[in-house]
Amino acid sequence: MNDNNFSRRNFLSGALAMGVTGAVGSGFTSSCASPESNSLANSYKKRDLNLPPLLETAPDGIELKAGLIGCGGRGTGAAINFLDAGNGLTITALGDVFQDRVDNCRERIKIQKGIDVPQENCFVGFDAFEKVIDSGVDVVILACPPKFREKHFAAAVKARKHVFMEKPIAVDPAGVRSVISTAKMADSLGLKIVTGTHKRHEKSFVELLKRVNDNAIGEIISANIYFNMQQLWYRNRDAKWTEMEWMIRDWVNWCWLSGDHIVEQHVHNIDIANWFFGKHPVKALGFGSRQKRVTGDQYDNFSIDYTFDDGRQMHSMSRQINGTDGKVSEIFHGTKGIATTDDWNSPKILDHQGNIIETIEKAKIDGHAHEHIDLVTCIRNNIPRNEAEETAISTMVAIMGRVSAYTGKEVTFDEMMNSDMKLGPDIFVMDNIGFIEGTEVPVPGTLG
Repeated sequence: MNDNNFSRRNFLSGALAMGVTGAVGSGFTSSCASPESNSLANSYKKRDLNLPPLLETAPDGIELKAGLIGCGGRGTGAAINFLDAGNGLTITALGDVFQDRVDNCRERIKIQKGIDVPQENCFVGFDAFEKVIDSGVDVVILACPPKFREKHFAAAVKARKHVFMEKPIAVDPAGVRSVISTAKMADSLGLKIVTGTHKRHEKSFVELLKRVNDNAIGEIISANIYFNMQQLWYRNRDAKWTEMEWMIRDWVNWCWLSGDHIVEQHVHNIDIANWFFGKHPVKALGFGSRQKRVTGDQYDNFSIDYTFDDGRQMHSMSRQINGTDGKVSEIFHGTKGIATTDDWNSPKILDHQGNIIETIEKAKIDGHAHEHIDLVTCIRNNIPRNEAEETAISTMVAIMGRVSAYTGKEVTFDEMMNSDMKLGPDIFVMDNIGFIEGTEVPVPGTLG
C-alpha cells in the first residue's frame, strides 16, 4: 500500500538525494515556460495567447455521442453543459462506482434534456470507465474524483476519444507526469482535449487577458490570488458503508482522492495566474492548518508564497472554514496599473490609486457552458485544442504549495516533477482495506 502519511515519509524519496534528477529531467521547467521567460521586459506583451474560439453556440456538424464517467453533481452538470453546446449532441453512456449516482444522473438528464440513456449503457464499478469508453462514444467526459483522472484519461486517449476532463487532473506528481505523457499522445492522434479550467473559456476573463497582453497595466510585477469560502460538503460514515465507499462518497475531504482543497479548488486561481503571467512559479514556501474540518485528513486553510524564475512573486490564499469572510479572485499588480477579478462577473482595470479605468462586460455565457461549446467547435472544425498539459502544470504548482505547507519546507517545481510521491492505496475494491488507519493530518517540521 502506498503511504498517504506525509509525516512518516520523505515526500521526495530519492529525488533530493539524487540531486533532483530522474525520468523527467531537470530541464522540464524551461521546456514548459514561455520562450520569453528569462526576460521580464519581453515576458508578457508579445505572447501568442492561443485563445479558444468563444462562439455563442457550436457549429452544426457531425453527430457527437458522449459518455460520462463520474455521475456526481459536477459530472451531471458537465453532461448537461455538453448537451447544451449545440445541435447533434447526445449522451449515450454513463459510468460510476455507485448505482445511485448513475440512477440520479440518468433521471436528471431525462427530465432536463429528454434523453433516456439506455439501461444497457449504464455501468457501475471500478471498471465502469472502460465500459463507457468501449460503448461507441466519440467524446468522453471525465468527472470522477481527481485520483482516477490519469488512468481514465490514458484509457480514453488510447481508445482515440476526444476528452473533456474536470480539474484538477491529478493529486500527486506521478499522476501529473502521466497526464503530461498522455497529452502528448493525444496531440499525435489529433484529439481535442478541454479541461475544467472554465475561466479560460469565459469571455470576460479572456477580454481582461487581452487588455493585459496589450500593455493595459504594464508588466506584471506581482499577484495575489484567493479562494476563500465556507466549509465544503462532507459525509459522515454510514454504518453500512465500507471504508472505501465512505472515502469515495466523502472524497473532497481525503487528500489521496482530491489532492486537498488547494489542489481540488484553488487550482482555478493558480491556473488563471499561470495564464496571465505566461509561465508557472518555480518554488513555493507556505503554511496551512486544520481548524474545523470534520472528516478526512486534509487542511482547511493554506497561505503560500510562490516565486517565479525571474524573481517575481505571487501570494496564494485558500480557506474553507464556516464563519469566515469569502474572497474568490485574482489581483495582478503591474508597472502601470492593476488588473482585478474581485468581481468575477465583471473584471476591471484600475490605476495604482484604485480608480476604475475600465470594466469588462459580464460574459453572456458561463465558462462551464462555454468550455463545451469550444470543445465541440474544435472537434467539428478540426481546430487544434489540447489543454491537458497546461492544467497539469497548474495542478503541479498547487501540489508544490500543498507539500510546502504540509512539510514546512521550501519546495521547488523540479523537485515535484522528479518526486515519486504517489498517494492512495494500491488496490481499489469496495471493501475495508485498512487504509484509514494509516492516515494522519500532516504536521510541519516532522518530515522524515
